[in-house]
Amino acid sequence: MTTVVKEPTAVAGGVGTSPQRPDGVLKVSGEFAYSSDLWADEMLWGATVRSPHPSAELRGIDITGALAVPGVYAVLTAADVPGARHYGLEVVDQPVLAVDEVRYEGEPVAIVAADHPETARRAAARVKVEYAVRAPVTDAEDALTRGDLVRHVPIRRFATAGDAALTADVVVTGDYEVGMQDQAFLGPESGLAVPAEDGGVDLFVATQWLHVDQRQVAACLGLPPEKVRLSLAGVGGAFGAREDLSMQVHACLLALHTGRPVKMVYGREESFFGHVHRHPARLSYEHGASRDGKLLYVKARILLDGGAYTSSTPAVVANAATLGVGPYDVPTVVIDAYGVYTNNPPCGAMRGFGAVQACFAYESQMDKLAAALGLDPVELRRRNAMTTGSVMPTGQLVDGPAPVADLLARVRDRPLPAPATGDPRERPGGVANTTRGEGVVRGVGYAIGIKNVCFSEGFDDYSTARVRLSVVGGEPAVLVHTAAAEVGQGLVTVQAQIARTELGVAMVSVATADTSVGSAGSSSASRQTYMTGGAVRAACQAVRATVLARLGRATDPDRLGSAEALSLVDGKVVASDGSVVASLVDLLGDDVVEETVEWRHKPTRPLDPATGQGDAHVQYAFAAHRAVVDVDTELGLVRVVEIATAQDVGKAVNPQAVVGQIQGGTAQGLGLAVMEEIQVVDGVVRNPSFTDYLIPTILDMPPMAVDVLELGDPDAPYGLRGVGEPPTISSTPAVVAAIRAATGLALPRVPVRPDHIVFP
Repeated sequence: MTTVVKEPTAVAGGVGTSPQRPDGVLKVSGEFAYSSDLWADEMLWGATVRSPHPSAELRGIDITGALAVPGVYAVLTAADVPGARHYGLEVVDQPVLAVDEVRYEGEPVAIVAADHPETARRAAARVKVEYAVRAPVTDAEDALTRGDLVRHVPIRRFATAGDAALTADVVVTGDYEVGMQDQAFLGPESGLAVPAEDGGVDLFVATQWLHVDQRQVAACLGLPPEKVRLSLAGVGGAFGAREDLSMQVHACLLALHTGRPVKMVYGREESFFGHVHRHPARLSYEHGASRDGKLLYVKARILLDGGAYTSSTPAVVANAATLGVGPYDVPTVVIDAYGVYTNNPPCGAMRGFGAVQACFAYESQMDKLAAALGLDPVELRRRNAMTTGSVMPTGQLVDGPAPVADLLARVRDRPLPAPATGDPRERPGGVANTTRGEGVVRGVGYAIGIKNVCFSEGFDDYSTARVRLSVVGGEPAVLVHTAAAEVGQGLVTVQAQIARTELGVAMVSVATADTSVGSAGSSSASRQTYMTGGAVRAACQAVRATVLARLGRATDPDRLGSAEALSLVDGKVVASDGSVVASLVDLLGDDVVEETVEWRHKPTRPLDPATGQGDAHVQYAFAAHRAVVDVDTELGLVRVVEIATAQDVGKAVNPQAVVGQIQGGTAQGLGLAVMEEIQVVDGVVRNPSFTDYLIPTILDMPPMAVDVLELGDPDAPYGLRGVGEPPTISSTPAVVAAIRAATGLALPRVPVRPDHIVFP
């Protein structure tokens, strides 16, 4: 079923168009100011002393050698933290600076401020720390046995009430593993803290959630939130890794202690220790089906390694559980998802947020089941595809469009790419001319995934927008102000598009995001266009109502008719017959109309702790991928030849940005499939650099065929559906499925390494 959503009034640069991004030229020309470019007079530089051990007691810290370095202004430890010594997104458990123990390699122990970055680093190296090293707990199964549990989410749903029997004509099982992936954003953690005359501090920082940072920083500084003012600096990518604090409290502590502005910028290696990563996972699945290919049950055990601290692990576990069977109708579901603490690096939010790990397992199972049944893999998926009106494993009704079968058909029906030519760039190994075509086999694979949009489980998820309409230079102008973080996704552009559409004004500016306006929530969970877009739209509608009320007081009501019959177009109030009733310039004069709105989506509910039942999610998004690969079976090299994808976005608010999101998300999924993994051995990171942690380059990315559907969600602004995460979810299993098709190997782990192919 296709839901028809009323289109907004057409306007240049409005919703449904792709106007030029205001930051676009600056970014491609290298002139954009990122947080690492910040500068202030008399600025000091901060550096961090980090533990080399994944687990140890902290016996003592000697800072005298560091203080003796000329140019050093401060060396601080946990004893110097004036407020709460711990912070955290969901659970307050992570130390600002290590108090009596360290729980992962790279944990901050002390901080230094000096007049030059190199001086700060040299002084940090002279801080002497006495450790009593302990054996780390680095195996998630061992951690679970020890009781180091973050959260357990059970899902219990049976075709017949009370019937726990799991029987089927055909049963397939599989054990799968997903490695630890890094967000690999290009702009390292950085920011500038400036002490203020009122005893507070102003922090300019690259982050994903200004207000949650403000709450945590203020608590640690022992200050009221109004004295800790945050402004968003230029962000060079995020993908979830900037939801947690990194240098925020440290820079503020040093600034308040020294009375000078303090800038902190992590190097690339330090960045690997300064943010959370994607949870490594072990997943065991059992699928049962009838002989005609209908799923009867899915049983799964999902174990996520949360690392040293809680971060967002509880929510990631819930996503892995609630989305753990994929976009399929399954009458009986038994899932147990666990997150545990270890002495590995902390893990938290990353694009896909629990759904990535589950999708790799359940899509691998669907291919295995198709083989056991003698069915085409796409046909098996289509026979079990959920639709509008399907019921999730949590018992929640899927009340919006669910075009699962359509998306699969669209990628399946795309023409396949031509065979490779003699050009070495078209072979595995690429321009290195590693192979000349011997042992190269082509494979095709499919996958489809499901992802929730916005925050879940009853969380009070809202966004605030302030919209101001006035006359500037003789023209009507709109100023939009939110605290929503632009992290490269194009949100600034989208906010302006919505304001142009709703108020019919071409001149729209978007103020710098800061904490002087109410919270907009996090730039995560594919939620900002939905949530802050919804808030901006609602604030614009409030401004429109105020303007039309003013017009009604000044004009013959009989001539105006109802407010619904009036439109704001090109700076004018226009009647339903197209006649101009008034200009906004004349109507406003020197006055200003300003409205601030808190906007919320439809409510969600917590999961039942025993059964996992409940309307936990706001909206579901779907994407399908077909991958074509060439594999050198003798050398274990893989070249992704082409990726076709289809995704329902509800409404393409900015079509060009939508395609960019789909391409970028697919690139990260491809990376997890064949190259990206943080190598952690006994709690120690072995590859903290882009020399050894590999991410796809332009030479690794294949041509992409992108099919965008716009099936409106009636509960969402403009019918839109979150776009950012679904492409990352199904691209990984599609690439691996193609490698399996080429090699005939099981390949139960990602990323797939050459030795997995050559020495299976």
